[in-house]
Amino acid sequence: MARNRPTVADLQALKGKRQLSKLRVFSLEEAEAAEHAGIDIISVTYDVMFDPRFRDAAPTCFAIPGDERIKLGATTDEILRMAVKLRAASADAMYCSASLQTIRRLRDEHIPVCGHVGLIPAHATWTGGFKAVGKTAESAAFVWKQVKDLEAAGAFAAEIEVVPAGVASAISRRTPLIMISMGAGAGCDAQYLFSEDVLGTNRGRYPRHAKRYRDFAAEFDRLQNERIAAFCEYADDIQSGAYPEPRHMVEADPEELRKFEVFLASEGY
Repeated sequence: MARNRPTVADLQALKGKRQLSKLRVFSLEEAEAAEHAGIDIISVTYDVMFDPRFRDAAPTCFAIPGDERIKLGATTDEILRMAVKLRAASADAMYCSASLQTIRRLRDEHIPVCGHVGLIPAHATWTGGFKAVGKTAESAAFVWKQVKDLEAAGAFAAEIEVVPAGVASAISRRTPLIMISMGAGAGCDAQYLFSEDVLGTNRGRYPRHAKRYRDFAAEFDRLQNERIAAFCEYADDIQSGAYPEPRHMVEADPEELRKFEVFLASEGY
């Protein structure tokens, strides 16, 4: 059955009815695979988002570009300009972990914003580094305040990262925001993983919440070994004379070749 690309209102209407799927993709091929798999939401790199072929690859996925080019220190105006360009490139919303002032500015320009609470990698120094946030009543209240602040600023959704499942579930039930769980349990509105974890291309440490469904790293290693072997065989064939064979060459008519050699001789060659 054909599906239409969801709007913000469509996603909000699904809150509490079914879990949404979200996937971070890094290429057009991954975006196309997400489309065929029926993934609801994709987080997209800017390079993929700005590729004119993107919507041919993923016409019905709700696309939220990440903010990898908007590092800490970018001004609200710079972020707004980028958001406008992304919307023009068919982005459905904008991920933003910048200030509440910036989120309010984006909302004032009618740009849907997905915020971030709990463990925010760019701001992890404020919550003790790369570890769970919300394991105590006090820190859980801090996450709740983050959510309420995003509500007031006009965000429509928030990624909630590495927060205890019970805390995340309690928050999700009490906010109109679409809560997107990354390591925050099944009680939220959506589940979020990176394609590199799902496909097994991540060669580093896998986070606790990641689940590997394929082992592309092993396949890439196999292909690299095959690549090296093929190149070695090619080099050996050149040295042995096995390449090129007659079938790889074009031959001139013998009489025409004789005339050419006579010409070269007449020129002193």
